[in-house]
Amino acid sequence: MLERRSARDRGSVLMLMPAGVLVVLVLGAMAVDLSLVHLGEREASAAASAAVNDAVTQGLDQDVLYSTGAYALDPVAVADTIRVSLGAQEQTGRALRVARGPILTDTDGDGAPDTVTIRVRMTIEYVFAKGIPGVADTTTVEAEATATAEPG
Repeated sequence: MLERRSARDRGSVLMLMPAGVLVVLVLGAMAVDLSLVHLGEREASAAASAAVNDAVTQGLDQDVLYSTGAYALDPVAVADTIRVSLGAQEQTGRALRVARGPILTDTDGDGAPDTVTIRVRMTIEYVFAKGIPGVADTTTVEAEATATAEPG
């Protein structure tokens, strides 16, 4: 059986349409900003990994290697290499900074440091959250990486 609706019931869906569109736009804006944060976390992780890999390669103390055969890292060379590597990987608006480290440790027990660990901090700028009063314009992500100088 068909029901007859009154004239005042017509068009009620039309009034809900702008609210539905607004909800979809807000969810889309949140998805974009959260995607930027996730991408920033991945970029910080990749930058930290690249920096420690460069550090164990370029920071290898050649004198110790040739005199004793041990893989030892030069702390000054390691710190300089990390600074240069992170500087080369910076993007506009996304500054990479060392949050902790470089920490050099001896993992093989020969008394010479052969492992480097750093924690990198990156600032991510939101796209849509900046338009919301009381919400921060940026967020910070961190990533940690470790590399060991080994033969082979």
